[in-house]
Amino acid sequence: MSASTPTFTGVIPPVATPMLPDHTIDHASLERLVDHLISAGVSGLFALGSTGETAYLTDDQRVAVLRTIVATSEGRVPVIAGAIELTAARTAELAQKLVAAGADAIVTTAPLYTLNSQAEIAEHFRTVAAAIGVPLWAYDVPVRVHSKLSLELLLQLGSEGVIHGVKDSSGDDVGFRRLLAANEAAGRPLTLLTGHEMVVDAMLLAGADGVVPGLANVEAEGYVRLFAAAGRGDWDAARTEQERINRIFDIVFQPAGLSGDATGVGAFKAAMHARGLIDHATMANTVESLDDAAVQRVRGILAELELLPAAVV
Repeated sequence: MSASTPTFTGVIPPVATPMLPDHTIDHASLERLVDHLISAGVSGLFALGSTGETAYLTDDQRVAVLRTIVATSEGRVPVIAGAIELTAARTAELAQKLVAAGADAIVTTAPLYTLNSQAEIAEHFRTVAAAIGVPLWAYDVPVRVHSKLSLELLLQLGSEGVIHGVKDSSGDDVGFRRLLAANEAAGRPLTLLTGHEMVVDAMLLAGADGVVPGLANVEAEGYVRLFAAAGRGDWDAARTEQERINRIFDIVFQPAGLSGDATGVGAFKAAMHARGLIDHATMANTVESLDDAAVQRVRGILAELELLPAAVV
């Protein structure tokens, strides 16, 4: 890696995309959110991921969101952007737009919709990497793309220099532990980040380089403290902070009968709105918002943990 290669370790929130009641982008709230996250001590920002509802945005909206995040961050932390599309050609085209808009790195998944072998998926990553002039990361999220990135594939792409790291949202903790061990044995060609928000302490103990927690949009400081405790080897403090975070994470279990997209991001947005971090809890067009009862349960959890502004309590 060159000295100019951006480093993505530590706490790197997948930035939520605030929206106005008409489902357009709320850039004022987005600016406020980015400033809040950086002030909380995060070490990078992940734009246009699942928490950012990127699947519901047009390319123009994706570029506009990224431009706001980049402009607001003012180089204080590096920004990695999700270029997630159907095939390599479409992914590369979007990635080039995001690089032009200021992304320091690109992260992408296996192809969507298509039925590909691991060899074809490898070519997908090689094609995208060749089309951009910034580092490429792999996003392992089989629940969304319906194919798992194998350990062998990731290490091969890492050894080739095609990908610089992996954001693991596979939900496969055994697989991630095996990847951590294999990466170590191979001389650490990859930087490895966990997206599993409730076991960050365990993953850092196992050797993960950082975390990409959607819940950090609600409360980033806890993750920053957890990572710092792990860095100094204070695993009791790390576990205590993780247990506190897990209590906050109970907000995602308050909605009932909603889709996966509506439930997780909806709970985050309801909590962010309750905390005054964004002006509206509006979801992307066609995605349901939480009902009033669920919102009140979310607020109750925040109040119990003293995370609401005094005027709201």
